[in-house]
Amino acid sequence: MSYRDQTLKLSRIINLFEKLSFLFFWLKLFYPKAKGIPIIFQLYFFLPQKIFRINGRVPWPVHFTSRVFFYKNISIGNGTAPGMNSNCYIQGRNGINIGHNVKIGPGVGLISANHHFDDYDQWPEAPPITIGNNVWIGMNTVILPGIKIGDNVVIGASSLVTSDIPANSIAAGNPCKVIREKSTYKGKDYTQI
Repeated sequence: MSYRDQTLKLSRIINLFEKLSFLFFWLKLFYPKAKGIPIIFQLYFFLPQKIFRINGRVPWPVHFTSRVFFYKNISIGNGTAPGMNSNCYIQGRNGINIGHNVKIGPGVGLISANHHFDDYDQWPEAPPITIGNNVWIGMNTVILPGIKIGDNVVIGASSLVTSDIPANSIAAGNPCKVIREKSTYKGKDYTQI
């Protein structure tokens, strides 16, 4: 079976579950912040997250190998679920604000607070991490405290984001730098859900 055939088959399955979404109305009680996340993904994460209680209090789907800390300090938009991919580390001690339609690859770290250099039991105050709408963060990327990422941005895999990234750009590297401008986002508008 070709990649295209597999993609079409997966799309049909997702569409079938969306048509039957009225049967799964109860998922909204467990995932109140999963607006724009397909029902099939919410069902997939339900058993390890809500029954076995791995990241059980987090109000959006999280993969059982990912960790989300200080979830109450994290605000997310529609179509966004930090930690939904495997092996992510999301730490919201100083706050994380994430916009609509932010796709986060496996192994990504969002670190809103570092340890104090002179006392490792202390965490200095820092501004929250802010990520705009329609952002794609590639695999194994690390975003440090206080970083601002604009709307319509792609961050390349294995990047270390140590400074702000402007809107409408593609950035990558260690340290992460803008490579070029990006054209306007043409996908679904998640602000209207």
